[in-house]
Amino acid sequence: MTVQLFYASGASSMAPHIVLEESGLSYTANRVNLDRKIWAKGDYNKINPKSYVPTLILDDGTVLTECAVILEYLATRVDDHLIAPYQSPDYWQQRSWLNYIATELHENFISPFRHGNWLPNTAESKQLVYQRVYPRLKFVEAQFGTGKPWLTGDQFSLADPYLFVMTNWLRRLNFGFEGLPNLQAFDERMRQRPSVQRVLIQEGKPHSLTDK
Repeated sequence: MTVQLFYASGASSMAPHIVLEESGLSYTANRVNLDRKIWAKGDYNKINPKSYVPTLILDDGTVLTECAVILEYLATRVDDHLIAPYQSPDYWQQRSWLNYIATELHENFISPFRHGNWLPNTAESKQLVYQRVYPRLKFVEAQFGTGKPWLTGDQFSLADPYLFVMTNWLRRLNFGFEGLPNLQAFDERMRQRPSVQRVLIQEGKPHSLTDK
């Protein structure tokens, strides 16, 4: 099986990109310019009419969208180390975290008052985003507990790359990790993983978030 991932540098699509590198699955990565809605072969809207990433195209032509769904699909293609057994308590915990990240963190990082791109890039929109995401990040911070290395426990799972996108956005927006030592340590652990290092090199520098 070879899949096609459509991504934008530094976007939420980084999460499935990391999972693909973790899994060893065969894939091709297609970079998307989200400002112009194009990719190497033309109009990206013909690939995904929602006009955002990630998009995953399976080898039979099936098109999947939504980060949490793509993460779960990819994790099910790997033996057993990225997702808990179906309908087990750990499985439902992972599902809960994926949905929390998607609806409470990811959604609140996307300011309607930005100029272009998908992250806030005005002083006003950055402040608004920080006010929304910080309490939610504090909730995640408290769930790690003492010595807990990964979001759902002792084992790296499909939820961790998605959370890493959020901590990476914290860095990109210069919000810092004040009051979030567990998340800072998590972010640093993620950056030590070879899969993450490869993806950061492959994707390259994301667009600037300089105040407009």
